[in-house]
Amino acid sequence: MHAGKWHLRIDDLDGPRVVPGSIDSILKTLERFELVWDGDVLFQSNRFDAYEEALTALVDMKRTFPCACTRKQLAGHAIYPGTCKGATDVEPRSVRFAVEAGAVDWQDGGLGTMSMDLSSEVGDFRLRNAHGIYSYHLANVVDDMHLGITHVVRGADLAPFTAAHLHLQRTLGGDEVHYHHLPLAVDDRGRKLSKQTHAPAVDEVPVAEALNAVFQHLGLPTALPGSPSTMLAEAQAHWRDHRGS
Repeated sequence: MHAGKWHLRIDDLDGPRVVPGSIDSILKTLERFELVWDGDVLFQSNRFDAYEEALTALVDMKRTFPCACTRKQLAGHAIYPGTCKGATDVEPRSVRFAVEAGAVDWQDGGLGTMSMDLSSEVGDFRLRNAHGIYSYHLANVVDDMHLGITHVVRGADLAPFTAAHLHLQRTLGGDEVHYHHLPLAVDDRGRKLSKQTHAPAVDEVPVAEALNAVFQHLGLPTALPGSPSTMLAEAQAHWRDHRGS
């Protein structure tokens, strides 16, 4: 839409939980749909030094605190209750970002004007867990800054994280990122399509059929002719002409 580049990033921070063959499957699926990314694939498992550098900077800015809480101790809390915030002599298990009261506002391309209070709606989120694994929040923001990301389009289920990401970006001195959250594809019970809801894998569906299902979901013309790349180009042109973004 903006004559930019599309970067492909593999979120493989937690190595033991990466299913063997899953990364190759992702790449082959993208190639099957003729979705061509720019440049080399970025693997987060190769970026630990960058995440540690950012975490050290946040510690130096006094924007973090050590947390000794276990998963069991935090069960039943929708957001972190601040148990270790301001505490002394804490035996650290994880590191958390110390949020402050006040709204984080942004203009979302899909959801419109958004505002969230980090302290009451998000809480002091983790930057590194008890196993030394960096959080999605920290890695996501550090990589966006590294790649010079200007626009992020993702599912609406990630919208609640956006305030945290924006605040981290601003704290670390990154440029503002523009977000556009899209409605989720759900089943007849309103559940997000996923392996957990036994939705068929996209590889089990013919390419044209799968693309037309996506186009219909986004309110774009369906039954477009041609190869996957041609169908995508037509859909993109319609989105640009009728959505203006």
